[in-house]
Amino acid sequence: MRAIWMFLAAITTPLVAAPDAFAEEKESKLTDSPALPAAPVADKRPHELTLHGKTLSDPYFWLRDQSYPTIDDADILDYVKAENAYFDAAMKPHAALVETLFQEMKGRIKEADSSVPQKDGDWVYWVEYEEGAEYKKWYRRPVAGGDAVLILDEVAMAAGKEYFRLAELSISPDGKLMAYSFDDNGSERFEARIRNLDTGELLPDVIPGTLSSLVWTSGNDAILYGLANENWRTDNVRLHKLGTPVADDKLLYKEPDIGFGVGIGKTAADNYIVIATGDNETSEVYLLPADNPEAKMQLVSARKKGREYSVDEREGTLYIHTNDDHPNFRVATASVKKPGEWKTLIAGSDHSYITGVSVFRDYFVIEAREDGLDQVDIRKYDAPLTPGRIKFPEATYVAGLGDNPEYHQDKLRLDYESMVTPDTVYDYDLASGKLETLKVQEIPSGYDATQYVTERVNLPSRDGKTLIPASLVYKKGTKLDGSAPMHLYAYGSYGYRVPPGFSTTRLSLVDRGMVYAIAHVRGGDDMGRGWYLAGKTTERKNTFNDFIDVAKGLIARKYTAAGKISVEGRSAGGQVMGVIYNEAPELWGAVLAGVPFVDVINTMVDETLPLTPGEWPEWGNPITDKAAFDYMLSYSPYDNITAKAYPPMLVSAGLNDPRVTYWEPAKWVARLRATRTNDATLLLRTNMGAGHGGKSGRWGALREDAEEFAFVLTQLGVEK
Repeated sequence: MRAIWMFLAAITTPLVAAPDAFAEEKESKLTDSPALPAAPVADKRPHELTLHGKTLSDPYFWLRDQSYPTIDDADILDYVKAENAYFDAAMKPHAALVETLFQEMKGRIKEADSSVPQKDGDWVYWVEYEEGAEYKKWYRRPVAGGDAVLILDEVAMAAGKEYFRLAELSISPDGKLMAYSFDDNGSERFEARIRNLDTGELLPDVIPGTLSSLVWTSGNDAILYGLANENWRTDNVRLHKLGTPVADDKLLYKEPDIGFGVGIGKTAADNYIVIATGDNETSEVYLLPADNPEAKMQLVSARKKGREYSVDEREGTLYIHTNDDHPNFRVATASVKKPGEWKTLIAGSDHSYITGVSVFRDYFVIEAREDGLDQVDIRKYDAPLTPGRIKFPEATYVAGLGDNPEYHQDKLRLDYESMVTPDTVYDYDLASGKLETLKVQEIPSGYDATQYVTERVNLPSRDGKTLIPASLVYKKGTKLDGSAPMHLYAYGSYGYRVPPGFSTTRLSLVDRGMVYAIAHVRGGDDMGRGWYLAGKTTERKNTFNDFIDVAKGLIARKYTAAGKISVEGRSAGGQVMGVIYNEAPELWGAVLAGVPFVDVINTMVDETLPLTPGEWPEWGNPITDKAAFDYMLSYSPYDNITAKAYPPMLVSAGLNDPRVTYWEPAKWVARLRATRTNDATLLLRTNMGAGHGGKSGRWGALREDAEEFAFVLTQLGVEK
């Protein structure tokens, strides 16, 4: 199987609490509504951090369980549960609206649905949702003809569990065995199993604690995988031979740099296993023969700080995607025999940002972005500089390669959507150059794209030189005179752009007269690699400023007005919410901060936390660099709360979240409750059995969306 790899998912009575865990403070008796019980107020316990001559007070440090990842401190659990009870009490009056929104959202999803089947070797594979099911079932049938065979049943695996996530599914080259891994508590520590697809029986091999892809060797008798170390990092690659004790698995690679993470994949023709290691700005790649994984690893090119590269192979030639001489990347080639001698095939360009290269037997595909718009170019090996650009039907859209598992493909599977066009699956016929529509996302409750308008606008930043794009969608007839409420979303980190694609969920806001907007702020790579670089480390404040400037620009253009804007961001995007919450509270009518990275200093000085060392290239290292410490401290949301009026906010967290640990949002909310001067609604919802992505089933996740949108609509006073 072709491996596409990348380097680095209700109480209404007053609350009663343990007296030493949290207590109502005499100087602040804020409640969010006369009808609500008193909000839980966390006890202050002295704790200080001194670094680079500055001492920071952290009175809510105690909310971090010192036995983490075990969380069993009774005081902490009592406080988190009290916040959940307060959330339930605050949302109870809006239960009917939540249910209305949930049923709307559910009505737009085809309950009994399936993916477009795709051939891979002697089999055709697809997934199905049954009517009412939270999770998928995985099927295949012989290409030569025959009945469908259920190969993995997520519904059965998730039965009785609060959380379930299938992380990896990998079929052996001969199609007889399936390796898969799953997580059933949200901690992202996965258990790997292997099933015989001929008999349906599980093999005795069980590998706990994996945190990687599962990659088969050519002999169908072994897999490569990586374990999570004690700090929840993958720093290793191991070889497991079927039928042997896991304790005897051979360590093939061990990464010495605590900031690097290790990934495993396979080249397109399945000739080589790829071991890639790196952090957010530097990478290094090794090759192993897929038929001899115990051979000596071949280094492609030694790591160089700031250089990223990935590798694929065709007929002894390596195809290398790298940013070594241009931030927008180039494509180079090298011989497998001399992998470090790179020759430019396609040069880097200021205009075209090359986001990926996919190698097939008879052609290769360049995915790129020009002026923020996706491009897919098919190139022939004998004419690599001649673009074969696929033309798509709209002026603005999101498009890219879909599932293309085989090395030899006469047709390319593509995914396409826009802010008004539902997800569409195409096959592109290479001989005729025509797009064949295979599936358009069905919306059972009905959808008419002609009733919606999408725009892309460029708005001035405060530097007077940079224009920040924003993508908008609203219902036709919406008045653009400043009277419309708006929901504004952003992420802005790690070079990830928020694609201006389709969402059935957001229709519940748009259909109520709201303008939905995405701010393509710096820190993402929407406008090229330089756009990302202009929002990281010492340029990080550009991300926050861009978001505020986009909001002000949209107000100036009468799309909305100050106080009528609800805003949303998750994870690193939640950090954006934290900063703009402190810096421009007058603009926002409601804030959704999902699993927000807001306790920046305390997290980034703790190298025992799972992600911290690997994050230093993205944010800076405040331990060794005083300038980085001072810069982070100047924007860290937790450290910049002041006594002033703040707008309404709903914060979400996951108790088992290894990426943004539960105590970050808990500490943030606790300090806000104790410091702010008003009584705007402030809620914290912590999933007690989930992690970074919230609830795992499709309906559970949808109900959380309904709760969040109900919060937005009620706070903005939008007609239900």
